Amino acid sequence: MLSIEEIKLLIEKLEKVKTHDLQALVDSNLKILKDVALAVDANNSEAIDRLDKTVEWYHMDLDAKKHKPVVDDLLYRQIVMKIHQFAKTGYYNSLEIGPGWGMFSNDFRAWRLNFFLDINPRVEKHIRKKIKPGGQRFLRFHTTTKTECESIPQGSCNFVFSWDTFVFFTQQHIQDYLLDIERVLIPGGYCFIQYADCHYDVDLNNAKKGYWNYNTKTAMEEIIKKQGFEIVEMNQFRAGANYAIFRKPGKQNPLVYKVSEITLD
Repeated sequence: MLSIEEIKLLIEKLEKVKTHDLQALVDSNLKILKDVALAVDANNSEAIDRLDKTVEWYHMDLDAKKHKPVVDDLLYRQIVMKIHQFAKTGYYNSLEIGPGWGMFSNDFRAWRLNFFLDINPRVEKHIRKKIKPGGQRFLRFHTTTKTECESIPQGSCNFVFSWDTFVFFTQQHIQDYLLDIERVLIPGGYCFIQYADCHYDVDLNNAKKGYWNYNTKTAMEEIIKKQGFEIVEMNQFRAGANYAIFRKPGKQNPLVYKVSEITLD
């Protein structure tokens, strides 16, 4: 039996392969599949319950990862090297969304102020333990219930980063988050965010299990552009480690990111 994630993926693929000769066939099958997808979404309470995860779910997930990080050493080095491409010492600020236990918290030292936004207030204590006393005054912690970040000043950040967070959000949740991110970014500011791409089996299987939420590169591109961001790069370190880099239009940011392939010795 096809899962709802597989049905949605098939819909996307059919929409891409439309040609003159196949138009009638594709249209008829698309209608059937879309009707099935709507019916499954409307009647499968288990699928509905898992879409937008609860605060309690994030608490349990955080605890489960305390002694079993989802990022291995190689992937960590690849992500950090990418982060450092956005670094510019001076009066520039960063925002990390969903820092969890603070795996990347020490990697924002080039920025003056480091904002951290999480649904779990417990992360502050653990992240502060990783930062030397002299750097404590540059940390700012904020708690959200979903996407809200009103307490972070408007136009205060040059760089927004998030890993192992947006993969859990519905597409609408991501769209709402980008609205808040747009507010806190300066014109020309960059975002570097992991997302789920269910074109790949690793991501699709996580979505079918209800752990991640269904998303694809195609859908993510549309979400980013709809909010008015400029897509700079969409790539992956490997399957399950897909990322999007995009920027808010403008020229206030002193750093210009250049797309490049990162190699590790």
